[in-house]
Amino acid sequence: MINRPRVAIVVRGWLEENLNILHGLAKFKRFNAQWHVFVDDQARGAEDPDWLLDQGWDGIICKESSDELFEKARDRRIACVDLSDDGTCRSGCPKIRPNNVAIGHTGAEHFIEKGFRNFAVCGFGNELWSQERRNGFIEALKLAGKTCAVFDSDYPGVSQPAWEFAEEEEMAKWLDTLPKPVAILACNDLRAVHVINACHQKNLRVPEEVAVLGINNDSARCELCAPSLSSIPVDVTEFARIAGATLEGMLSGTHYSQFKQETLIDPLEVVTRRSTSIMAVEDPSVAQALNLIRENACKGITVEEVAKAVHISRSLLEKRFRRYVGRSPQVEIRHAQVVRIKQMLVETEYSLAQVAEMTGFEHPEYMSVVFKRLTNVTPSAYRRKSKAQVGAGS
Repeated sequence: MINRPRVAIVVRGWLEENLNILHGLAKFKRFNAQWHVFVDDQARGAEDPDWLLDQGWDGIICKESSDELFEKARDRRIACVDLSDDGTCRSGCPKIRPNNVAIGHTGAEHFIEKGFRNFAVCGFGNELWSQERRNGFIEALKLAGKTCAVFDSDYPGVSQPAWEFAEEEEMAKWLDTLPKPVAILACNDLRAVHVINACHQKNLRVPEEVAVLGINNDSARCELCAPSLSSIPVDVTEFARIAGATLEGMLSGTHYSQFKQETLIDPLEVVTRRSTSIMAVEDPSVAQALNLIRENACKGITVEEVAKAVHISRSLLEKRFRRYVGRSPQVEIRHAQVVRIKQMLVETEYSLAQVAEMTGFEHPEYMSVVFKRLTNVTPSAYRRKSKAQVGAGS
C-alpha cells in the first residue's frame, strides 16, 4: 500500500490568483508527489487552527497570515510552507511570496516605455506588500530621473461599498491635483478599479488623461472594469512549483533549514488591456485620434475619417503621428486591429472568417497577411501556441 502524506492547503479559494496556485499545485502533485490533499478553501484553519490541526496532517501549505496556525503546526512537527505575503519569516516555515519591489519596477518600466512623464502610485499604507510595491515603483522612477505622487490610505481588511465610495471621492480630489497625462500604478486590481471609478467622477478619460495599471491580474475584475484594466501578473506557476517542491522535500526528510528562509517570485510581463493601451502624447489632437482609432479600428474607420473628427488635415495628422507615435495613422489602425485579433484568437473559438469579419477585414486571407506582417506568425499558429501555453500552465 502506498503511503500518501496527508496535506492541507489553506487558501481563500474564491480569489483567482489562489485558484491558479491550486491548479499549479495540482500539476506539481500529478508528476512529483503522492499526497492525500484537503483544500480548506474558506481558510477556516487560519482563523481556527484547532479545527484543522485536530485531524492530523503531515504537511500544510498556507497562504493566510496566521501566526497561531503556523506555531501550533510547528509544535506538532507538521511540515509547513508559508505563502502569506506579510513579510514575516516564521521559524521552521520556509516562506514563498511575490517580489513586490520587482513588481513596482515592472510597473515603472511599462509606463516609461510608453513615454509618460507624470507618475503616481495609489496603495494601502498599512499593508507591507503595498508599501513594497510602492517603493519599488518610486525607486525605478528615481533611477530614471523621475518623481512620483502618492495616495495611500489604510485598508480596513474587508472591502465594503461605503468604504469604497468614500475612497473614490477622496481619490477624485487627488486626481484633480495631478498633471495630465499621468500614469498611475495601483497596489492591486481592486485599488486600480477605485482609481478608474474616481476618474469617471471627474470625467477624466482613461487612458488618454489617466493611464491605470493594476497588480495580480484578476482577469474577471480586470475585464468587468470599464475600460478593461491592464495588470501585472504574479507568476503563479513558479509560485506553486516552488511551494510544492519545498513541501515534498520536507516530507521526504529534508530539514527545513536546507531551504531558503524566504523565496521571492518575480512577476510576469504586463497583461495590457485598454487602461494603458496608449502612448503618452502631449498633442491633444493625436491623443484624441488614438482614442478614436482604438475604439473604431475594427469598425472600418479610415485615416481620412480620423483627421476629420479631430479637425486637422490628413497631412498634418500624418506628420504629428510620426512625431509623437513613431508610425503613421494607418499603421496604428492595423496595430489596433491586430491587438483585437490576438484577443479573439486566444479567448474565443471563432473561425478565422468570423474573426476577420469582427475585426474589420472583408477577407480572412488578407487578415492573415496583415497579422503575419506585424507579428511574424500566422493567426492559426498564434492560436495554437497560445492555447498550448495556457494548457501547460493549468
